[in-house]
Amino acid sequence: MKRTTLSLIACATALAAVTGFAAVSAPDGSGTDTAAPAARLPVERTSLLCPAPSTSDLAETSYTSFTPVTKGADEKGSAALAAAEPADGPGDGKGDDKSGKKGEKDGKAEEPVVRPKAPGTPVTGETSGADTPALIGTAEGGNAPGWTVQQTTEVAAGTGRGLQGVNCAAPDTEFWFPGASTAAGRTDYVHLTNPDDSAAVVDIELYGKDGALKSTVGEGVTVPPHSGESLLLSTLSDVKQTDLTVHVGVRSGRVGAAVQALDDKTGGDWLTAAADPASDLVLPGIPKDATAVRLVLFTPGGTDADLKVRLASPSGLITPAGHETVHVKAGMTTGVDLGEVTRGEAGSLVLTPTDRSVPVVAAVRVVRGKGDEQESAFIPAADPVGARATAADNRAKHTTLALSAPGGTAKVRVTASAGTEGGSTATETYTVKAGTTQNVAAPVPAGLKGSYALTVETVSGGSVHASRMLTGSDDDVASFTVQTLPDDRGTVSVPNAEQDLSVLQQ
Repeated sequence: MKRTTLSLIACATALAAVTGFAAVSAPDGSGTDTAAPAARLPVERTSLLCPAPSTSDLAETSYTSFTPVTKGADEKGSAALAAAEPADGPGDGKGDDKSGKKGEKDGKAEEPVVRPKAPGTPVTGETSGADTPALIGTAEGGNAPGWTVQQTTEVAAGTGRGLQGVNCAAPDTEFWFPGASTAAGRTDYVHLTNPDDSAAVVDIELYGKDGALKSTVGEGVTVPPHSGESLLLSTLSDVKQTDLTVHVGVRSGRVGAAVQALDDKTGGDWLTAAADPASDLVLPGIPKDATAVRLVLFTPGGTDADLKVRLASPSGLITPAGHETVHVKAGMTTGVDLGEVTRGEAGSLVLTPTDRSVPVVAAVRVVRGKGDEQESAFIPAADPVGARATAADNRAKHTTLALSAPGGTAKVRVTASAGTEGGSTATETYTVKAGTTQNVAAPVPAGLKGSYALTVETVSGGSVHASRMLTGSDDDVASFTVQTLPDDRGTVSVPNAEQDLSVLQQ
């Protein structure tokens, strides 16, 4: 047999192994592509990683798991959230060692705090105190498509007091976090969680207003298998910077990453990874009662970026007075105070190039309240909702859903799941006009008991960006947290191919 034929057979075998069922087909003589369009099928496995929630003895943390019902998904399936093992042996869960790593929980991990149920029904679990470790979760079969876990922590007092929320995220190999800080009064940690059987090696780079900060501590950080690490940013560099961009790059393996930003005066929250560098960015759902908004940007390439700054308000796109454009120097972090930019109305920041397109990452730090009742949260640039996105742990009278259509008018369907302790689903459809942001009265399950999930689907029209704001149980305090709603990637594109072995006989 000729070597060419052997190579083709090996190639065909490899392709079939990757797709599970796809086969190689030869083009017809017409030169026209007659292949059927790719089909979208539910994913069969999803991994999520939740960072260790707090080092405060006053922390009260809830985990809410939800999988939306997905057409065509396997009727069987399972999901589990298990505690990560200690990375450096037993710790006291309260302090830092000399490397700036926060201690993990003593001894062996306890039983999972959440046991996910069948799709369509949310389930929640609770922990308290400073000892809760990072969690590693896997969902398979029918529980995998769109699986979402929300981690929400209330801290009564001290640094980082208030409401801290984060969507447990999938492992990846690169993350950008504009909006971190090593300024006086700030205590920021970067959390890394390794879900795999082998160690991951990670580089952490910090970029300030003058460029990269010199540090060797962040090079080659090893995250042991099935474990969590957290490193204090001020131990990576002794330079005090109001605005920092943190870059996490994985040399080997994969990790989950998030930055916990704690402030002595304005509470704290989680800063999740911004959308990949792009020239057009949307930061959705700035609260209408925001008392301070600070935009932080960074361009990772070697070219400066000039961006037009606009606010998508309920009435359309407007340009903030005095902040029409922003110049971002290559490799340097830029911070801009926008003040009370929303002026009592729902809003989303829309950033577009003034001239040439240069990839940028961005996030905003938002403050609500005044005086001793201030609280802060972060909104990174976010990808569109796409086909579907989900926010878990919604609570009656404490949830605000923001929908933004920066380009064309879009129709959106929002479904409220049953509650964790009872209630029936409810659905509403909304039309979001081009260039606007709407705070919609999201549906609430009839007979609701407990918390519930909101699933957002793009029905037609242009792209939609969304976020959910959750406020604390005390209406007199401005505690809040915001999570963006990018596509849940519950389905994957699989090519439709017909078998034609004649290509192997040439």
